[in-house]
Amino acid sequence: MIRLAATAVAAAALVAGVWTILHVGWYGRGQIVDYGVYQQYGDAVEGGAVPYRDFQLEYPPAALPVFVLPSLLSRFNYEHVFQLEMAISLLAIVLAVFVLAGPEAALLAGLAPLALGSVVISRFDLLPAALVGWALVFLVSRRFTLSAILLGTAFAAKLWPAVLVPFFIVWLLRNHGRRVAAVWTAATALVAAVWFVPFTVLSPGGIGHSFHEQFARPLQIESLGGAILIAVHHTFGTTLGRVDSFGSQNLVGPGTHLVATLTSVVGAIALLVVWFLYVRSDGLETTLVVYCAAAVATVIAFGKVFSPQFLIWLIPLVLSVRTRRALVAVPLFFATLILTQTWFPHRYWELAIGFHRLQVLELLLRDIGVVALAVVLAWPSRSQYEVLGEHRTRVEALERVRAQIQ
Repeated sequence: MIRLAATAVAAAALVAGVWTILHVGWYGRGQIVDYGVYQQYGDAVEGGAVPYRDFQLEYPPAALPVFVLPSLLSRFNYEHVFQLEMAISLLAIVLAVFVLAGPEAALLAGLAPLALGSVVISRFDLLPAALVGWALVFLVSRRFTLSAILLGTAFAAKLWPAVLVPFFIVWLLRNHGRRVAAVWTAATALVAAVWFVPFTVLSPGGIGHSFHEQFARPLQIESLGGAILIAVHHTFGTTLGRVDSFGSQNLVGPGTHLVATLTSVVGAIALLVVWFLYVRSDGLETTLVVYCAAAVATVIAFGKVFSPQFLIWLIPLVLSVRTRRALVAVPLFFATLILTQTWFPHRYWELAIGFHRLQVLELLLRDIGVVALAVVLAWPSRSQYEVLGEHRTRVEALERVRAQIQ
């Protein structure tokens, strides 16, 4: 108990220090924030409006508590309360990584926001990332109900955790059988339904609009396809323009729709390949973490939209990887974080409005880096399951004993 308390205190001190640094100097200048949008949602609910029915909301229902709580605590500054929520989420991520991968990995998780920049304090993506991290912790520690509750809620907050469901199910099938896997799947679906169904009944059109906002977006400037098109534009003088829609800066012109379609198709195929490779792998906890990280990196790399905060999703996953490929994956991940901060937020408008060459190069390198990260994580090799250090985790040892008994 004393050791647990000491770990929590150390993690809290780390997060407090990092959070303080994110508000000063380079980090504190020129921020591009979403507080205003979130506060509009929170104030509307606080005033009695029903989400999706009385006002349009682009995010899923489980994101609402994060927006509404600062409005309910109106005696305090909205931004300060929201940032406290995100700081607590970062602390949860650090503790989850500590449980999954040890103190060194937890330290890197706490420091990762400094590499990415001030975007972490003004977006709510730390919340679903924390929920995913602890869903994984509870899964491998056999607390399946808690795992289902957290992953179902994570999906209901940001949608992307849905890509992890097949990995969780396969791991359960291998290690605990069909019945446990079926119960976990049903519980996860039930939790997601609890979030979605009431609002769907009240306003099916409002929920439909929310999904439309997520999936019908055009090719964003920061996406891999967008970066390639801008690079081609500079090299060959092709026609390319910008339009502001769906809350982001997007590309218009010949080839943009085709590139958006191609990258989406390639991304879907790549995700299927990652799932297939995991099915052919073993049932170890460490392998599960590797492929969860690979899947999320794949979704980010080939999406039509690649906002800077999307890299937050990878913090609890990449930094929990304990196989030898972490020696490449972790430095590569930090390189993508740093490359993002070189142009966001301080040089973002030079990229978005002027297509400046240096920022385009930095963007292209960042996007290619995430593709490389997905490949490094998913690529099958003879030594891919070798765990760093001299000993495997206690959970893995139990798995080997179980396999010998069977």
